[in-house]
Amino acid sequence: MFWCCLFHSRFMAKVMLEASCMFFLFLFCYQVASAEVHREGHYIAAVYEHRSILSPNPATLTDRHSALELMIRNLAIYEEQVIAAAKQGAQIIVFPEDGIHGFNFTRETIYPYLEFVPHPQTVKWNPCREPHLFSDTEVLQQLSCMALRSKIFLVANIGAKQPCVYSDPVCPPDGRYQFNTDVVFNANGTLVARYRKQNLYFEYAFNTPPEVDHVLFDTPFAGKFGMFTCFDILFYEPAVSLIKEYNVKQVVYPTAWMNQLPLLSAVEFQQAFATAFNINVLAANIHHPDLGMTGSGIYTPLKSFIYHDMESHDGKLIVAEIPVITPEHESYLQSNTRCEESTEHPHNNFASLHIDDQVYNKKEQEAHCRVAEKNKEASPIFYGEMMYDNFTFVPVQGTKGELQVCANILCCYLNYQKSTSSDELYALGVFDGLHTVHGTYYVQACSLVKCGGFSYSTCGQEVMDATALIDFQLGGNFSTSYIFPLLLMSGINLDFADHLGWTSNYYFMSKNGSSSGLVTAALYGRWYEKD
Repeated sequence: MFWCCLFHSRFMAKVMLEASCMFFLFLFCYQVASAEVHREGHYIAAVYEHRSILSPNPATLTDRHSALELMIRNLAIYEEQVIAAAKQGAQIIVFPEDGIHGFNFTRETIYPYLEFVPHPQTVKWNPCREPHLFSDTEVLQQLSCMALRSKIFLVANIGAKQPCVYSDPVCPPDGRYQFNTDVVFNANGTLVARYRKQNLYFEYAFNTPPEVDHVLFDTPFAGKFGMFTCFDILFYEPAVSLIKEYNVKQVVYPTAWMNQLPLLSAVEFQQAFATAFNINVLAANIHHPDLGMTGSGIYTPLKSFIYHDMESHDGKLIVAEIPVITPEHESYLQSNTRCEESTEHPHNNFASLHIDDQVYNKKEQEAHCRVAEKNKEASPIFYGEMMYDNFTFVPVQGTKGELQVCANILCCYLNYQKSTSSDELYALGVFDGLHTVHGTYYVQACSLVKCGGFSYSTCGQEVMDATALIDFQLGGNFSTSYIFPLLLMSGINLDFADHLGWTSNYYFMSKNGSSSGLVTAALYGRWYEKD
């Protein structure tokens, strides 16, 4: 009897153990499957805003071993974020510019941090599986292994070196190029793309590539992606030409962006770029609030997932499921309040949204101009510096009204109504000219901005908070079709315009019913041909 009970007990224990194992195996498989589930026509993207560990003395030369020690500390954080993103089902993750090696180097002192990056179109290489194929590739090897282990596409930024011969007329005197370089690994760890930054921002350690890189890479979940870096976003090459010539609908964007309000905070312009071109943008910024560096996001033409924090000292992982933008998806957008192509402007492939009956046709606009002319006496013109440019302003007075202000050949128009009483001072500003500080490029801008105080001299200052709820229609007779709609609300939050688009030669943006105070509403035009 004892033997029978013992046998029964052992048999039941074995059954229970096997059942328990099966349960945990089922639970594990369910969790893995759950992490990989995403809706058809969508993909899960991740970006990481990284607070990088910086060299304490970037102007002092160190050796390769010491340089690797610092970079490995940053890579350890990267691996944690790759694993965390993959657990949430992410199929691609983007890391910021300068996140691994840092910044403020000289040409000589950055050299120990540089890696050799072969051209993926000429050499098929998996650094994780073939670590000894090239020397000075320890960072690439670690990135490759992260992608391979987590089965995820990985985008990172590194410093790269490339030897050149003295017969090359632009070969630097030390016999090598040094490039600010983005690299992409597929889910098998293979290096599939390399982009060398074109528009350097006071980066004396790096060279501009001899020719512009137009870089694409293919994915099984969202088709082709384009890629460019930080300051590139303000120029035609390569950002705009890549989108126009290759019909790119998804962009990865590593950046180390220093925020400048009221028109060029990171999240503000990243969303404007995605909206203007009807694309998805995966933007990863570096996180150093003491330097004004924060602001990352995953942007679609209709929705944004952002992070901006000037107080926290920690990095931030953003994961979101977003739609793949295809011709069919664009048709859906066009039939649902966003993107109706305009045939009235020469560049009709730039985004244009539905305009309601309140937006003026040309005759109505001329009448509007006459009304604005009459209001000039009540709205004195004044001048102020904003974004290092000399703007012409008129104050926004009272609870409602119509205003006009002009500079050179650009006239800006505003129809506004405040839905709450507020003593905050706002101004309508215009700039039409060559921007020459921290870069040279031509800007046409119409801007409704909250001023920093109660005097006209504070208009154009950096402001982050506001309480006034303002319904508005803002427009201008722009000479360029490349216009980026900026809509920044209190607390560095974003909103979308109700309507955008061309009517005759005027481009308009309108917004009604905001639930948050308005900081900036602007149409930021880039006239690339006049750079």
